[in-house]
Amino acid sequence: MKGFNFYRFFCAFTFVLFAFSSIAQETSIMIRAKAKDAKFIGSSIGGAKILVKDALTGEILVEGITSGSTGNTEKIMKQDRKRNEMLSDDKTAGFNALLDIQQPKFITVEAYAPVNKKQAQVMSSTQLWVIPGKHIKGDGVVLDIPGFVVDILSPQTHERLASTEKIEIKANIVMMCGCPVTEDGIWDASQYEVKAILRNSEGISEEIEMNQKNKESTFQADLSLDKGLYEVLIYAYDPVTGNTGVDKTNIIVN
Repeated sequence: MKGFNFYRFFCAFTFVLFAFSSIAQETSIMIRAKAKDAKFIGSSIGGAKILVKDALTGEILVEGITSGSTGNTEKIMKQDRKRNEMLSDDKTAGFNALLDIQQPKFITVEAYAPVNKKQAQVMSSTQLWVIPGKHIKGDGVVLDIPGFVVDILSPQTHERLASTEKIEIKANIVMMCGCPVTEDGIWDASQYEVKAILRNSEGISEEIEMNQKNKESTFQADLSLDKGLYEVLIYAYDPVTGNTGVDKTNIIVN
């Protein structure tokens, strides 16, 4: 072809190809945190803190909090699930991470949940490749969060109590999504082992069984203690799933 300069054409084509390939593409990744043996962690319990990092450098690329509902109880806890059938819907808690990437990137996704319950908070993580423009939607990346949230309600921290009176031990125990624990409920209180361990300053300990009574998720026991300084530890344990949770405080008995 007259006047055709192959070298110039090749250079121009290479430049255009390079320019096109170097344009960052917005890529979305739906990230969810789901309590083990329960539902999704959302707004009702404060959500899960999500960090998306460059797996090689540790740089935080994007971060946020999951928000939305805990999901459909019937679908999540009672129905059989078929392959590729979603557990979530458009109201289910999640965090939509948006990444501007020019080429495939290997990332680490971390979930810290429940974000507002420090004594119960655990970290779950996974890693995956993200391809520019190839969105991850639907259920997305689901991180499993094991455990129970255990909150000691009574006695209060550093409370002074009389050795001559009965001492009430009380704790609120819920799933990591905030779902309630009740007798004969979906999360059956009778399935879980809940105990208080009281240890004095000499290292002598006493273990007390606690039961769910008048109020959902509330476990109680009464006992008497000799004078001294005590650490109170309350734990919940599910022998079926392996879920565990702990809270601790200190009291003074006069």
